[in-house]
Amino acid sequence: MARIGNVTADQLLAGTSVLTRPAEEFENDATVEAMWAMKAWEHAEIYFNILCSVDPKLLRLTPHDDQIYKHFREVFPDLKVDHIDENELKSPESKNKWRPFCEQYKDIVEDYSFGTLLRLDCRGEYLEQNSILVSRIQFYAIELARNREGLNDAIREKFKPRRTTKS
Repeated sequence: MARIGNVTADQLLAGTSVLTRPAEEFENDATVEAMWAMKAWEHAEIYFNILCSVDPKLLRLTPHDDQIYKHFREVFPDLKVDHIDENELKSPESKNKWRPFCEQYKDIVEDYSFGTLLRLDCRGEYLEQNSILVSRIQFYAIELARNREGLNDAIREKFKPRRTTKS
């Protein structure tokens, strides 16, 4: 049975309803952190399998894709999304631009602030050295740009869908 620390995958999955509770209720709880990590990984696997199967230009990630993409390119017109520089993305200057961008979606995009894995290099898959944790709205903004600007097109040719860890 798969384990993360001293916790089995079944225990983590059984406790995922905890993730809907306010973050303020938790301190640095390893079980909750492991559940967040599993949820982020599950999302990444599903998204990558979709990229491997469907023309990315046809993907709708949210009901608000047009608004998110337009706003993203207004605020970040020169951000290169093919290869994200983590230091640049998380610099104080960048955070000052991202914070108000993200907060505008607080009541619009469900789970806008959830931790979500993002591939640094859009030509690669989700591997430890090619992934960082960002908010869900940052993931949407960057992936919408990658999809609409043709940067995720090669994924279908390079990779095939994989069976996810949830059987």
